[in-house]
Amino acid sequence: FAIRLQKEQHYSEQHSSLINKAYQTLLNPLSRGLYLLELSGVELAQETDYDADSAFLMEIMEINEKLAEAKNEDNLEEIETLIKVKQEELTREVTAAFEKDDLQEAKKLLAKMKYFANLEDKLKAKKIPS
Repeated sequence: FAIRLQKEQHYSEQHSSLINKAYQTLLNPLSRGLYLLELSGVELAQETDYDADSAFLMEIMEINEKLAEAKNEDNLEEIETLIKVKQEELTREVTAAFEKDDLQEAKKLLAKMKYFANLEDKLKAKKIPS
Protein backbone atom coordinates (compact mmCIF):
# COMPACT_ATOMS: atom_id res chain seq x y z
CA PHE A 1 0.00 0.00 0.00
CA ALA A 2 2.84 2.43 0.87
CA ILE A 3 4.55 1.82 -2.48
CA ARG A 4 1.30 2.45 -4.34
CA LEU A 5 0.80 5.66 -2.38
CA GLN A 6 4.33 6.83 -3.24
CA LYS A 7 3.73 6.11 -6.93
CA GLU A 8 0.46 8.05 -6.86
CA GLN A 9 2.12 10.96 -5.08
CA HIS A 10 4.95 11.01 -7.64
CA TYR A 11 2.41 10.82 -10.48
CA SER A 12 0.42 13.72 -8.94
CA GLU A 13 3.54 15.84 -8.52
CA GLN A 14 4.55 15.31 -12.15
CA HIS A 15 1.12 16.23 -13.44
CA SER A 16 0.79 19.18 -11.11
CA SER A 17 4.05 20.53 -12.53
CA LEU A 18 2.75 20.08 -16.09
CA ILE A 19 -0.52 21.81 -15.25
CA ASN A 20 1.34 24.75 -13.69
CA LYS A 21 3.58 25.05 -16.75
CA ALA A 22 0.55 24.92 -19.08
CA TYR A 23 -1.26 27.54 -17.01
CA GLN A 24 1.74 29.89 -17.06
CA THR A 25 2.10 29.42 -20.83
CA LEU A 26 -1.54 30.19 -21.50
CA LEU A 27 -1.72 33.06 -19.00
CA ASN A 28 0.77 35.27 -20.86
CA PRO A 29 -0.37 36.54 -24.30
CA LEU A 30 3.14 36.24 -25.80
CA SER A 31 3.85 32.69 -24.64
CA ARG A 32 0.27 31.67 -25.52
CA GLY A 33 0.66 33.05 -29.05
CA LEU A 34 4.05 31.40 -29.52
CA TYR A 35 2.55 28.11 -28.36
CA LEU A 36 -0.35 28.44 -30.81
CA LEU A 37 2.13 29.10 -33.64
CA GLU A 38 4.14 26.06 -32.57
CA LEU A 39 0.99 23.91 -32.63
CA SER A 40 0.43 25.10 -36.20
CA GLY A 41 4.00 24.27 -37.21
CA VAL A 42 5.03 27.92 -37.63
CA GLU A 43 8.35 29.00 -36.15
CA LEU A 44 8.99 32.54 -35.06
CA ALA A 45 11.94 34.06 -36.91
CA GLN A 46 15.06 34.90 -34.98
CA GLU A 47 15.36 38.60 -34.18
CA THR A 48 18.03 39.00 -36.85
CA ASP A 49 15.73 37.38 -39.42
CA TYR A 50 12.76 39.55 -38.57
CA ASP A 51 11.92 42.00 -41.30
CA ALA A 52 10.59 44.74 -39.02
CA ASP A 53 9.57 48.03 -40.52
CA SER A 54 11.94 50.89 -39.80
CA ALA A 55 9.26 52.94 -37.98
CA PHE A 56 8.75 50.11 -35.49
CA LEU A 57 12.48 49.67 -34.92
CA MET A 58 12.83 53.43 -34.43
CA GLU A 59 10.05 53.32 -31.83
CA ILE A 60 11.85 50.53 -29.96
CA MET A 61 15.12 52.47 -30.08
CA GLU A 62 13.42 55.59 -28.72
CA ILE A 63 11.87 53.69 -25.82
CA ASN A 64 15.26 52.08 -25.09
CA GLU A 65 16.83 55.56 -25.01
CA LYS A 66 14.12 56.88 -22.68
CA LEU A 67 14.70 53.91 -20.43
CA ALA A 68 18.46 54.47 -20.38
CA GLU A 69 18.00 58.16 -19.58
CA ALA A 70 15.24 57.72 -16.98
CA LYS A 71 16.21 59.64 -13.86
CA ASN A 72 13.35 58.98 -11.47
CA GLU A 73 10.30 56.85 -10.66
CA ASP A 74 7.98 59.15 -12.63
CA ASN A 75 10.03 58.61 -15.81
CA LEU A 76 9.94 54.85 -15.26
CA GLU A 77 6.18 54.86 -14.65
CA GLU A 78 5.64 56.82 -17.88
CA ILE A 79 7.68 54.26 -19.82
CA GLU A 80 5.90 51.39 -18.06
CA THR A 81 2.52 52.80 -19.10
CA LEU A 82 3.69 53.22 -22.69
CA ILE A 83 4.93 49.62 -22.85
CA LYS A 84 1.72 48.31 -21.27
CA VAL A 85 -0.46 50.19 -23.78
CA LYS A 86 1.63 48.87 -26.70
CA GLN A 87 1.47 45.30 -25.37
CA GLU A 88 -2.32 45.52 -24.96
CA GLU A 89 -2.66 46.86 -28.52
CA LEU A 90 -0.47 44.08 -29.91
CA THR A 91 -2.40 41.49 -27.89
CA ARG A 92 -5.67 42.65 -29.47
CA GLU A 93 -4.10 42.58 -32.94
CA VAL A 94 -2.58 39.12 -32.51
CA THR A 95 -5.90 37.80 -31.16
CA ALA A 96 -7.65 39.12 -34.28
CA ALA A 97 -4.97 37.55 -36.50
CA PHE A 98 -5.46 34.14 -34.87
CA GLU A 99 -9.25 34.50 -35.15
CA LYS A 100 -8.81 35.08 -38.90
CA ASP A 101 -6.32 32.18 -39.03
CA ASP A 102 -3.72 34.61 -40.40
CA LEU A 103 -0.67 32.88 -38.94
CA GLN A 104 1.86 35.01 -40.84
CA GLU A 105 0.36 38.20 -39.40
CA ALA A 106 0.28 36.60 -35.93
CA LYS A 107 3.94 35.67 -36.38
CA LYS A 108 4.88 39.30 -37.21
CA LEU A 109 2.90 40.66 -34.27
CA LEU A 110 4.39 38.14 -31.85
CA ALA A 111 7.87 39.15 -32.98
CA LYS A 112 6.96 42.74 -32.09
CA MET A 113 5.61 41.56 -28.73
CA LYS A 114 8.99 39.95 -28.02
CA TYR A 115 10.67 43.34 -28.44
CA PHE A 116 8.27 44.86 -25.92
CA ALA A 117 8.75 41.92 -23.54
CA ASN A 118 12.49 42.65 -23.65
CA LEU A 119 11.76 46.30 -22.84
CA GLU A 120 9.60 45.17 -19.91
CA ASP A 121 12.49 43.08 -18.60
CA LYS A 122 14.86 46.06 -18.87
CA LEU A 123 12.34 48.26 -17.09
CA LYS A 124 11.94 45.77 -14.24
CA ALA A 125 15.71 45.53 -13.87
CA LYS A 126 15.99 49.31 -13.72
CA LYS A 127 13.22 49.59 -11.09
CA ILE A 128 14.98 47.17 -8.75
CA PRO A 129 17.44 49.17 -6.66
CA SER A 130 21.00 47.88 -6.89
